[in-house]
Amino acid sequence: MNRKLLVSSLALVLARTLTGCGSPASPEPPSLNLPLPVADLSAARTGNKVQLAWTMPKRTTDKMTLRHPVSVAVCRATETAACSDVATLEAAPGAAGTYADILPPDLAQGPNRLLRYQVFLRNHAGKSAGPSNLAYSAAGGSPAAVTGLTAQMQPNGVLLSWTPVSEPGQAMVIRIKRVQLTLPAAAETPRSPLAPAPLPAVQTLAVHTQDGDNPGHAIDVSALLNQQYRYTLERVVTLTPGGQPVEIQGPPSEAIEVSTKDTFPPAVPQGLAAVADSAAGAIDLSWTPDSDPDLAAYHIYRRDLQGGLPPRQTASVGVETSFRDPGVEAGHTYAYSVSAVDQTGNESNRSPEVNETLPDH
Repeated sequence: MNRKLLVSSLALVLARTLTGCGSPASPEPPSLNLPLPVADLSAARTGNKVQLAWTMPKRTTDKMTLRHPVSVAVCRATETAACSDVATLEAAPGAAGTYADILPPDLAQGPNRLLRYQVFLRNHAGKSAGPSNLAYSAAGGSPAAVTGLTAQMQPNGVLLSWTPVSEPGQAMVIRIKRVQLTLPAAAETPRSPLAPAPLPAVQTLAVHTQDGDNPGHAIDVSALLNQQYRYTLERVVTLTPGGQPVEIQGPPSEAIEVSTKDTFPPAVPQGLAAVADSAAGAIDLSWTPDSDPDLAAYHIYRRDLQGGLPPRQTASVGVETSFRDPGVEAGHTYAYSVSAVDQTGNESNRSPEVNETLPDH
């Protein structure tokens, strides 16, 4: 083989070796370790504080797992101004991020203006993959705190009263937070079929007002009887600065506790009817169900019109609304009435009497 042919063959073998399946891949660029931007930033203002909340990412933009705390820069902007940093903190990957922005006096008072918030997550070199979503709040004065709060038990619920404050031109909500401090005891008697389902231990109720119409009272009709509750109230106003709907919540009132001791009897049973069954030697009674949520029983009263004696309790039934009286005599006329009794032992007045005669055979 001549020398030129040998050199050409070696060059061909070398080229195939470099371009074959065993050739090394191109080196990948190093990770920039940029955390993914926050996507769920939220803002809620109470008094002069805006509470921010978000979820920290677990991965970088190139899908690498974040293993160390991440630097978080919080920025705030007023209306159309540029966003300026107000705080820098660190948060763990995947954690719940929070920051309370205490507004300076010029933003906590004065005219209502739109506030915009964003957070930037930065790597070790101070680089960010971009801002979070925008979260909105508002500058300006917050509603006044609710004062003079009192609570009183009424037959139809807990009556809450407070000192009204006029806020002309604003639609305001009185937000009522109720915490049940005691759990309902297990009932030893059957519940009324009309009783409502149990309520959550913590509830938020609302009283809507318009154009300064603040009545200064509300009735919590959903409170359970024989329980202990704690109430706090706050005024909330909804604004639309810059076309963005935002809430400003006033400071919470002092908490007040109330015991919903049941001293109120159920309603008087209605619709009592009596029908004699001569074949069975009995008189059948029926009436309309009572709607009291803690109804425990009905008491049946009877008097023999021939005997001239006052009515006496002749039977007691649960929450059923019928009763058969077999202890009657043929040829006698009886007057019947029914009362309702709750689980605390409060008894209603007796219903109007109805008369029925068991015929002679």
